[in-house]
Amino acid sequence: MTSSETSARPGGTVLVTGGAGFIGCAISAALADAFDRVVVVDSLHPQIHATGERPAELDARAELIVADVAEAQTWDTVLAQHSPDVVIHLAAETGTGQSLEESTRHTHVNVVGTSQLLDGLNRHGKLPRRIVLSSSRAVYGEGAWSDADGKAFYPGQRTSATLDQAQWDFPGATPLPMKASVTFPAPVSVYGATKLAQEHVLQAWAKSYGVETVILRLQNVYGPGQSLINPYTGIMSLFCRMAMGGKSIPLYEDGEVRRDFILIDDVASAIVAGAVSPTVQGEPMDIGSGEFQTIGTAAKLIAQHYNAPAPHVTGQYRQGDVRHAWADITAAKDVLGWTPQYNLAQGIDRLATWIDAQPDVQPA
Repeated sequence: MTSSETSARPGGTVLVTGGAGFIGCAISAALADAFDRVVVVDSLHPQIHATGERPAELDARAELIVADVAEAQTWDTVLAQHSPDVVIHLAAETGTGQSLEESTRHTHVNVVGTSQLLDGLNRHGKLPRRIVLSSSRAVYGEGAWSDADGKAFYPGQRTSATLDQAQWDFPGATPLPMKASVTFPAPVSVYGATKLAQEHVLQAWAKSYGVETVILRLQNVYGPGQSLINPYTGIMSLFCRMAMGGKSIPLYEDGEVRRDFILIDDVASAIVAGAVSPTVQGEPMDIGSGEFQTIGTAAKLIAQHYNAPAPHVTGQYRQGDVRHAWADITAAKDVLGWTPQYNLAQGIDRLATWIDAQPDVQPA
């Protein structure tokens, strides 16, 4: 927790969509400390919740309503009973690869789910003071790169032709960090496009009704509590399960893909700060560690933890994946008074220790 979080207790009711998921469970205790009432709306989708039961990690003080955010009836039921002062909108279908195969599902949940929430708030005359949206670095696509003369440009999506030739980077160019106030969003996956649509729908609606917005573009979130059964998300947990089984972790492309891995603890503190901060700026902010690591570096640390064979490069690739991604977190530091507390080695240790303690985890 940052000092701004512990000193601020807004009270009232906070409504959390998708609040029984990975991030929702991680923020539930802090929200219950800060607000008088925590109401969670979650469908308990079997891809994340195999048993369909309330997660043990969800704070006992949170009220769970099992319902679909994309259905109007959900909001008629929820808002007839509750008047949220703050809404934290986490509910979303994730997974870059899966979104290409199930674009309708992702669009329905992510875009229609957002518009149904907003319509419900308006229909019942229960406008919150603030809405916090967990967005994604996927909205940037490949982001901005610098050419040989130091000029920023946007290379766009990598093609199958160049990837088949193992041309991973853009020749003569250097990748730049992602910064909401500078980097133009240009998603290269259906998932990224739906997250950007969420942002636009929310901002247009909120500005019309005078509702504050906090939009947090999250980098690669990992850590204890992450789903161990969802094959479309959680590369770090997948790597751990491979290594615990004594396997060499396969690395796509050349193993030099850059990512900004941020521990769930740091993401949770950022979202809570966004919910309780006395003032906000309204424009998107980037949430990450503020530095990049290669996929190869992360895999090597995990392999060392399990005394597994060294990772190996496969040369495979996945459509919709960007080459490099990491955040400039200056705005979040300045506006929210937030700073990440964990480095990659500490985070991997926390994740692996948690996985090792799970009773039914099977090696991948």
